[in-house]
Amino acid sequence: MTAAGVRIRPVRLGAMHAERRDGDGGVIYVRSTDPLGPYARRITDPLAHWAKVAPDRVFMADRTPEGGWRTISYAAFAEQIRPLAQALIDAGLSAERPLAILSGNEIEHALMGFAAMLVGIPYCPISPGYSLLSGDFGKLKAIIEHLKPGLVYASNGAGFSRATEAVLPDVPLVVRRNALRGARLLEDLLRTPVHDVDARAETVGPDTVAKLLFTSGSTGTPKGVITTQRMLCCNQQMIRQCLAFLSDAPPVLADWMPWHHTAGGSHNVGIALTNGGSFYIDDGAATPQGIGRTIATLREVAPTVYFNVPKGYELLAGAFAQDHQLRDTFFSRLQLMQYAGAGISQHVFDALDRAAYDATGERVLMVTGYGATETAPFAFSTPWAVERAGMVGLPAPGLETKLVPNAGKLELRVRGPSVTPGYWNDPQRTAAAFDEEGYYRMGDALRFVDPADLSRGFIFDGRVSEDFKLATGTWVDVGGLRSAVIAACAPLVRDVVLTGLDRNFVGALVFPSAEADAAAAADAVAVGLGELARRATGSSNHVARAMLMEEPPSADAGELTDKGSINQRAVMARRADLVAALYADEPPPGVLEFSRRGP
Repeated sequence: MTAAGVRIRPVRLGAMHAERRDGDGGVIYVRSTDPLGPYARRITDPLAHWAKVAPDRVFMADRTPEGGWRTISYAAFAEQIRPLAQALIDAGLSAERPLAILSGNEIEHALMGFAAMLVGIPYCPISPGYSLLSGDFGKLKAIIEHLKPGLVYASNGAGFSRATEAVLPDVPLVVRRNALRGARLLEDLLRTPVHDVDARAETVGPDTVAKLLFTSGSTGTPKGVITTQRMLCCNQQMIRQCLAFLSDAPPVLADWMPWHHTAGGSHNVGIALTNGGSFYIDDGAATPQGIGRTIATLREVAPTVYFNVPKGYELLAGAFAQDHQLRDTFFSRLQLMQYAGAGISQHVFDALDRAAYDATGERVLMVTGYGATETAPFAFSTPWAVERAGMVGLPAPGLETKLVPNAGKLELRVRGPSVTPGYWNDPQRTAAAFDEEGYYRMGDALRFVDPADLSRGFIFDGRVSEDFKLATGTWVDVGGLRSAVIAACAPLVRDVVLTGLDRNFVGALVFPSAEADAAAAADAVAVGLGELARRATGSSNHVARAMLMEEPPSADAGELTDKGSINQRAVMARRADLVAALYADEPPPGVLEFSRRGP
């Protein structure tokens, strides 16, 4: 029972334990004391296992053009990747000439990716937006020049023709349909005679590069993160030890998260595969435009475990309040919800809690994960009932962490078998990413829930690189203040960019929610920031001026990453005139001012 007397739906979780050691200069070492159990040698080994144990079970499903479901079993998937792997070998692909995939989540994308990994060829899924939405293909060009792929797959030859002709005119192309520019059809590759696959597969080991994932660039230029077979496999064992129920019965996932990100393509697909589950590809997204497709999926597929970003949960919470049948289907067999990628607002957390209780008479456990592309990604978890947003829990089994004092915070660094060896063909960035003891610099800060009780875990404390000093020398905790602003103006504010580096006060560029009425959003900001100003204890947590943005953040201009998070530096650079207006001696109309004595 919870403190409120509401029972949590039973779910088997693993206990997590850690120990602390204090070093010199205020450095704190925290490591998991839970031994990491055995894990697969290669990520394709669980596929071979389930193809024998449960050959007819659905491994993956995606939407047909008519709106139905197209499925592929474990046995069929394992069989079909073999001729595709041989075709990649025949095309001369290797560890130095990887496979690039331009299109999004679908069964054929998975087939091509696993075929490459089966025979030791790295595969790189690239954001479809870089090909379909960009005007100059700048990010795609940069990635391709760095990657030097030996072959490219794109689902629809016609849809990707502009990008392939502009950026990849000399690279062999495979498509599922609409074969333009001499591209080969994937169905032809499926007829390739197999003769070298088994021998090549035997050479694949834990240190073989499995995937290359280019970061979204929210804190800098995209980097090609090396993901090894060991990283993928041991990370799944970490997850199973923390979320032990996953091994009790085959999980069912309904998931939209893009496979060019580690959360969708490594974490979520890996959970289904490792535990013999079924992965239904949701063709929606965590946006007001895409949530309708996600809702359609969740009307038909009741997941047993569910993953989403905070914005996705916010949109679903609103849908559940309006559509009780959808709500009841979603929670009917759900054992656990997890979010990651950003802090969830408390009002969203509470709304989901209420929806679960109204649907089932129980609470459904909500946990959070924390990690990065460089950690495969699972690194921290809260295998207990989280009562408030912001918790990240304790380090996963096998992981060591180091907390280094930095500008009043504890900067997090990690070391362990799930941590990347570095960046693709980038020795300078690789060297800079690790400290003298071999710990990877996460760029984030954590703080103890209770410094006297390590078992209560940690709270996310913002990105070290985002924090700044005012002209007074006072540090501003950007993550904490940003969360406070969004919470104060909920639910009418989508995001906020805080300004004030070397200035006398903190300012804010406020982005209303897409569905919010402009006047209502302005009123919410006036009331919310006015209240925050009255409660402020000093310049570091006092937003003195704010301006509502009429134009939403632009993905094409780099203000939004392709997973929907705000690129703070890009917003401030592109809207430098608006930042200047916040600090004008006589601010123009539209700038709201907030005194610590009232608005």
